[in-house]
Amino acid sequence: MATASDIEKAAEVLRAGGLVALPTETVYGLGANAEDPAAVARIFQVKGRPPSHPLIVHIGGAEHLDEWVEEVPATARLLAGHFWPGPLTLVLRRGRRVPLEATGGLETVAVRVPDHPVALALLSAFGGGVTAPSANRFGSVSPTTADHVRAELGDAVDLVLDGGSCGVGVESTIVDVTGETPSILRPGGVTREDLEAVLGCPIEVPSTSHVRVPGQHPSHYAPRARVVLVEPEEVVAEAGRAQEEGHQVGVFLPAASADTPVKAHAVVALPESLDAYARGLYGFLRELDQQGCDLIVASLPAEQGLGLAIANRLRRAAGPRSSQ
Repeated sequence: MATASDIEKAAEVLRAGGLVALPTETVYGLGANAEDPAAVARIFQVKGRPPSHPLIVHIGGAEHLDEWVEEVPATARLLAGHFWPGPLTLVLRRGRRVPLEATGGLETVAVRVPDHPVALALLSAFGGGVTAPSANRFGSVSPTTADHVRAELGDAVDLVLDGGSCGVGVESTIVDVTGETPSILRPGGVTREDLEAVLGCPIEVPSTSHVRVPGQHPSHYAPRARVVLVEPEEVVAEAGRAQEEGHQVGVFLPAASADTPVKAHAVVALPESLDAYARGLYGFLRELDQQGCDLIVASLPAEQGLGLAIANRLRRAAGPRSSQ
């Protein structure tokens, strides 16, 4: 686990224009000084990420929000007050401190305060904002442990801070608060129901938006194996068919089918709790890759609570090849 000395060293790396992989409650991020265009550009290079895809700026507390954005609407302050630190990202008008390199050329910026002691300690020691997309190659499965980062990015990262396994396991919810009514641009660790309870009104999850945000590429969060989505009651039969056709099949077996025999190369028995499912999702995908599966059969959970975020990630992992 990261020590105080490790955190101070990481702050020095950021000041020198280097890259630091840091733990958050959602996933591990690949961090750079948000005000250093050259360091930000290196994130895109290491990840193989298109420069048009904006990054999230992580700050140390809601009290710093005005330093990074042009204006803070009342809705944004309300949400920040309830959910920060936490897995909620707000899209606001870009302030002068944020270079266009960090926003993909947009005049909006995504900002959040992570809820992890190591991340918060690093932000405090560094004294600035840190751009930090997930610490993996663009489009692949997000990392939820320090070992995941090291396995995927290796020496391309100057320093990896180990903060243990991520407690939420899926990325933050991104909410656009630049218009008259807020909308969810990416479901994540704060649920739609939680947001609606605070706002006192329904909140939309549009299928498309003019605002570009992380994680919305047609194929994203994807393992090496092809992901096929079917109805829950079809998972066992589809896995058996694919296995008989010669595939090395991995199965996400729903908890309701836990006692059903399944023909497959590898099986992940899904937990009943959506919290546990979200926390383990990326690890499950990595596990089936490591076991040599070339096809993963899964179904979507009910899109309520964290089920909405899990379903979003599975659809992106399946990409245009999804059967749903």
